[in-house]
Amino acid sequence: MKQDSASEAKEHNFEKITDIIIRLGVLAIILFWCFSILQPFILMLIWAVVIAIAMYPVYKSFVKLMKGRKKIPVFFLTLLLLSVIIIPSMLVTESLYEGVSYLTQTYQEGKPLIPPPGETTANWPKFATPIIDFWKHASDNLQETIVEYSDQVTVAGSWLLTALTGIGKGIIQFNISIIIAGFILAYSEDLKLVSKKVFQKLAGDHGDHFSSITVKTIQNVVKGFLGVAIIQAAMSGLGFFIADVPFAGLWTIVCLVLAIIQIGVGPVLIPVAIYMFSVSDTTSAVLLSIWFFIILISDNILKPILLGKNAPVPMMVVFLGAIGGFIVSGFLGLFLGAVILTIGYKLFLAWLASENQS
Repeated sequence: MKQDSASEAKEHNFEKITDIIIRLGVLAIILFWCFSILQPFILMLIWAVVIAIAMYPVYKSFVKLMKGRKKIPVFFLTLLLLSVIIIPSMLVTESLYEGVSYLTQTYQEGKPLIPPPGETTANWPKFATPIIDFWKHASDNLQETIVEYSDQVTVAGSWLLTALTGIGKGIIQFNISIIIAGFILAYSEDLKLVSKKVFQKLAGDHGDHFSSITVKTIQNVVKGFLGVAIIQAAMSGLGFFIADVPFAGLWTIVCLVLAIIQIGVGPVLIPVAIYMFSVSDTTSAVLLSIWFFIILISDNILKPILLGKNAPVPMMVVFLGAIGGFIVSGFLGLFLGAVILTIGYKLFLAWLASENQS
């Protein structure tokens, strides 16, 4: 009898284990299938969530203003965010097209594609002589210069083409993310409860605390780092377009990238200011330089205002997040990487603090 009951127990346990394995296998297949279906949209979905969380306080203010109506604030904010992306993108595209058209026309007319150094370069310090000589050589015989530096030109051209393609793809993803963020805002109250339950499942009693840290971190990073970067790039672009700087759109994009990775817009603004002194009249160049100086110091003014005392992370974390995100996920990753790495950093610190308290 004992042997029969033991064998029955083993058989029952085997059936139970087999049942669990089958269930887990089916669940794994479903999860993998869902992931495969959503994989093309994962970055856009995550960025949409980030945008929705960052815009949630503004959305709530609009809902109060509209006496509880939600559809109009969602539509207005979505349209506003889309216009912030689409209008500058159109201006940048137009600028690049005009620049290429100008170069083509100049080449067909037999004129130098690169203007020669102006008279003011004679007053430049001696250490700038190699730069002026190279500039003059490229202006006099661009074809010979390209042949001489063919390897560098090929690498730079390939990188530029890849970067522009990635930026175009990123802008499309950005617009899709904004539209998805609009839907998230429309159902924000229900999704808020779902997110709290998810954090409680993951972190137990600390779920609400970690959820609050995540929301605050996203809002701080978007306002204090990405927001300032966009403002500085917009101000730089305005100066480029008004001063009629060649390829103004391209330099605006470079300013945006440098501002996001916390290097700043100086590496673009300073050479452009020097260039304008050599090709433009003194008054225009001085006014543009003053405008550039305001942009450079605005970083120290805007960040304390937008961040207050809640600076989320060291600059290095944002830098590594932006660079790593760009390498892994392209232009959209430039924004998303900084946010995700910052969230991870803050949650790690919160986890250490909770362990010490316990």
